[in-house]
Amino acid sequence: MTPSEGGGNSPAGGRLAGRLVALGITGSIAAYKSVELLRLLTGEGAEVVALLSPSATRFVAPLTLAALSRHAVESEILDLMPDGRIGHIVVADAADAIVVAPATAHWLGAMAHGLASDVVTATCLASTAPVVVAPAMDGDMYAHPATQANVRLVRDEFGYVIVEPESGPLASGAVGVGRLADLSRIVDAVVAAIGDRPVRAPDPAARPPHVEGAREADLAGRRIVVTAGGTQEPIDPVRFIGNRSSGRMGVAVARAALDRGAAVTLVAASMTVPPPGDATVVQAESTADMRAAVLDALPGSDALVMAAAVADFRPRRAADRKLAREEGLTLELEPTEDILAEAAALAAGLHPRPVLVGFAAETGSLERAPDKLRRKGVDLLVGNDVAEAGSGFGSDTNRVTIFARDGAAEELPLLPKHVVADRLLDRIAAALDERDAAAQTSSR
Repeated sequence: MTPSEGGGNSPAGGRLAGRLVALGITGSIAAYKSVELLRLLTGEGAEVVALLSPSATRFVAPLTLAALSRHAVESEILDLMPDGRIGHIVVADAADAIVVAPATAHWLGAMAHGLASDVVTATCLASTAPVVVAPAMDGDMYAHPATQANVRLVRDEFGYVIVEPESGPLASGAVGVGRLADLSRIVDAVVAAIGDRPVRAPDPAARPPHVEGAREADLAGRRIVVTAGGTQEPIDPVRFIGNRSSGRMGVAVARAALDRGAAVTLVAASMTVPPPGDATVVQAESTADMRAAVLDALPGSDALVMAAAVADFRPRRAADRKLAREEGLTLELEPTEDILAEAAALAAGLHPRPVLVGFAAETGSLERAPDKLRRKGVDLLVGNDVAEAGSGFGSDTNRVTIFARDGAAEELPLLPKHVVADRLLDRIAAALDERDAAAQTSSR
C-alpha cells in the first residue's frame, strides 16, 4: 500500500500515513486542546474522525472538528451515516487506533465497567483496535482510589495505553497531577500503539465518508464586525449624496466569515444585494449612523472589516422639505466623521485589541494606500482601483492589494469577491492566532 492509500484528505507521508485514527473527546476543560491534537495527527498523515461525548459538545464545537477532519462528527450512538450504516460501528471496524483525549473520570468509570452510554465508549467496546487514553481532570479526582482502580482496569485488563497526565496548574486553581499530557506524547503513543500492524480498512469505501466542501472553522468563537454598502448623506427628504457601492464586497466578507464559524455583525448601509441570513444586521443609512453602530459593536469584537464605501463629505445643512427645481441648488459641504480613525483610537484601549481592516477605493494608482494605512492606524488595508474593468463597484470580481502594517503588500489577481474575502480572512485569522499566542506568552 502506498502512503496515501486510504488516507483521505490527509497529507502523504508521516508516521501515520494511510491510517484512520478515531479521536474520542470527553467533557473536560482540556477538550479545547483536542483541536490541536487533531491537527497534529493529520500532520502525521492520519485520516481522523472525531467522536464527542454529550458533555464534550459544550467545550468544543463539532463544526470545528468536522471542518478540520473533513468527516462528520460522531456524537450520538444511534446516528446513521448517509448510506444507512451505523456511524460508530463503521469507525470501530475501520479505525487503526482510538485515542481518547481528554478522558474524564466519568468516562474511565463507564469504560471500565462497559457502560456504553456515549459514542466514545460504544466505539471502544465495539472495536479491536488499540486504544490510547489520556486522562485529564482535577488532581484529587485523578488520585482517588476509584479513578486509579478504573485506570488499572482499562490498562491491565483491556490492554489500553495510558498516557499519564502531567503536573501543573489545573482548572480548579489548584496545582497537581491532572493536566492533559503534552500533545506530542499522545501522538507518539498512538504511533507506538499502531506499530507495524496492517491497515485495518485500506478500502476508502469501508471508512467513514468524507464531508464534501467542508470549510475550516478557523474563526469559530470569533466575533467579526463588517461594514458594507454605501452611505447616503441627505440633501433634503428626497435627495442625497451617495456612491455606487453595491455592498457585494462587504457581504462576501460577512458570508465567508460565517462559513468559517464566526459570529458576524453586519453594519449595512445602502446595498443592492441581500445580507447573509445568519448575520446580525444593523442598518446604517448615513455616515453618522454607521459611526454610532461601529463604535457600539467594536468592544468585545475580534476584528472590524470596514468594507463600506463611506461618504467623505455631506451637506452642512439638510433641508427639511423637498427643494424645488426652480430654486436652484448650491451645496456647502463638510467632512464626515472618520469612522476608521475613531475605531482605531477606541481599539487601542481594548484588551484584547481587535484586528482592524480598512478599504481604500482609488482610481489610477494605489500609491496613497500605505500612507492611509499609517494614518488610520489599521492592521491591514485593502486597496483597489475602482476604475479598472472588473474591479469597480457592483462587479462580482475584484483585483486588490492587501497592505500590512509591517510594510508588506500582497497583490492578488482578478478574483471573485468571495475568493478575495477568504484571502483576507486568512490574514485576519492568522493575525488573531498570533495576537492570542502573544497574550498567552506574556501572561506566563
